[in-house]
Amino acid sequence: MVHTFRAVKFLFMAPFILALLVVINLMTWSGHWWVQWAALGLGIAWVANLFRVLRAIVLAGGVAAVGTAVATYVATRQRQ
Repeated sequence: MVHTFRAVKFLFMAPFILALLVVINLMTWSGHWWVQWAALGLGIAWVANLFRVLRAIVLAGGVAAVGTAVATYVATRQRQ
């Protein structure tokens, strides 16, 4: 659960970190665009965290669906 919250936090923080690095690259411009390597690493980590969050959403939806099905089954059995 903690990993999922950290992954969601990273999905929002990574673009801000990258924007800050772009500004630093522009301010210290020496003819080399070094921020591309940081963007590559952040991009790979961002996609990995996106998949982690999507997996948690799918699992939570599945648990909710099973819970709803069980509650519906119990309610119909009690009426009979």
